[in-house]
Amino acid sequence: MNILRSSYIQFVQEMRRLYQDGLLTVGLLISLLFLYGFVIYPLLRVLGVGFSPEALPLYARFLQQPETGRVILNTIGVGLSVASLGTILAFMLVFMQVKVDVPLKRFFHLITILPVIAPPFVMAMSIITLFGRSGIITKRLLGIRYDIYGAEGLIFALTLSFLPIAYLSLLGMMRALDPSLDEAATNLGAGRWLILRKITIPLLLPGFASSFLLLFVLAISDLGNPLLLGGSFNVLSTSIYLAIVGQFDLTAGAVLAVLLMIPSMAIFFFQHYWLSKRSYVTITGKPTGRPQLITSPEVKWPLFIANGLIIGLILLLYVNILVGAFTKVWGINFTPTLDHFYFVLSGYGSEAILDTIFLAGIATPIAGLGGILIAFLVVRRQFFGRALIDLTSMLGAAVPGIIVGIGLVLAYNQSHLAGLVPKLTGTAFIIVMAFTVRCIPAAVRGGVAALQQIDTSMEEAALSLGASPTTTFRKITLALIRPAFFAGLIWGFAHSMTSLSPIIFLVTPEWRIMTAQILNEAEAGRFGNAAAYSVVLILIVLTAIGLLQVTVGSSTGAERV
Repeated sequence: MNILRSSYIQFVQEMRRLYQDGLLTVGLLISLLFLYGFVIYPLLRVLGVGFSPEALPLYARFLQQPETGRVILNTIGVGLSVASLGTILAFMLVFMQVKVDVPLKRFFHLITILPVIAPPFVMAMSIITLFGRSGIITKRLLGIRYDIYGAEGLIFALTLSFLPIAYLSLLGMMRALDPSLDEAATNLGAGRWLILRKITIPLLLPGFASSFLLLFVLAISDLGNPLLLGGSFNVLSTSIYLAIVGQFDLTAGAVLAVLLMIPSMAIFFFQHYWLSKRSYVTITGKPTGRPQLITSPEVKWPLFIANGLIIGLILLLYVNILVGAFTKVWGINFTPTLDHFYFVLSGYGSEAILDTIFLAGIATPIAGLGGILIAFLVVRRQFFGRALIDLTSMLGAAVPGIIVGIGLVLAYNQSHLAGLVPKLTGTAFIIVMAFTVRCIPAAVRGGVAALQQIDTSMEEAALSLGASPTTTFRKITLALIRPAFFAGLIWGFAHSMTSLSPIIFLVTPEWRIMTAQILNEAEAGRFGNAAAYSVVLILIVLTAIGLLQVTVGSSTGAERV
């Protein structure tokens, strides 16, 4: 009876809080509708079709085939390899940026994050033309016929493509470490290696775990690179794509999607549970002083050379894309031409550019505002189910993008609620929602981090002076976290412009997306057109980032004035 009574009292208190706090009520309603309608319900539809009576026999059939076992092992092997290698390389680059006294740090940083503004599979095209059977380096310079297709080439391309994700994740954490910890350890006689092993690496464990998770999910869900570089080395994402596009079998695609979802969700929940049981908080709230940079030549120059090779390779691959866009036949005939850009900027090409900018431009503010709203509810409000909303908002990043696309197709390929919710597949709205689902986790995490650093006293003062919660949120909270909001917009637009897996099944002749067009041109062997598309896409993203950064600078400048 006591338990029932306490539960009843808690429920009444929750209802009273909702009634009194209009912002909490509206925010919860919007968040729950979005998260259920475009995250939870599509995933439930995938599971529903994947475990339907028609699908259950397929598990036995698939699992009895030796090829299925190889595909599953290939997928997990690629994910683990890319996650491990990418995290290690990112740590090397980050350690040099923060802890080592070397030149060209800014240049290294810019080249490292260059793959963020291009579709991941663009790297595969450049790798094929440089290191393929008839590659510029392998065949023309070295005189060897190297087969880049398969596991090695795929891991190579995926690692470099997703390296910026791990790099940016670890860079922020390492810069936030308190240099006084290193100073104290040095004063007590600890050497550099001991400090690295006992202080730096343990404090970066959340970053390592986050980086590993993101790279693993991105690697196993990527579609473009396996289609271009996989060859006979099949993974689950390509098997799903071929089942749906090649065989028009959504049930088989859902079964394979369930098999793909298992490892990604297992790692996601393991990481969430593991980090929730550990504490990585330093004594001081903010870093004090400057880190003591390593000046030892036997440490900094080998690290500089190793990182220089990574940076040089990334730069070479993107310069090669630029060359391919302006040459007659990429990798074979280097006669200068503008034919590829004429193709891209006319007809269907220009339609794809305009459609992509339009849809990404709509999705970006939706994801930015939605992420800030969820972050505000999670950090600034107390209510039952708060942690569940936070966790659910992250599923868009934890679930492979190709499963997000399948779920949206299964969920909205027909009308609901007696026609009140119409069929959405084939419309611009469903593509915008796919972009939003994939972008909102980054906006939520950025908003949470920004709000946790802001004292609540200003908001409390506004409320005590009679301002409503909505006015306080709009006038005080949003103004204080404006840089985080614009950072979310930058990431959201870049991610939407370069996304492929979530929208590959949602693209129609009416709404064309640049990444899908690039993949079509590359699969058809028209690498020059694909390179020109990629150059145009990169220029669009760079222009948008520049405009948003100018906006951030002018807004913060106005605030200072």
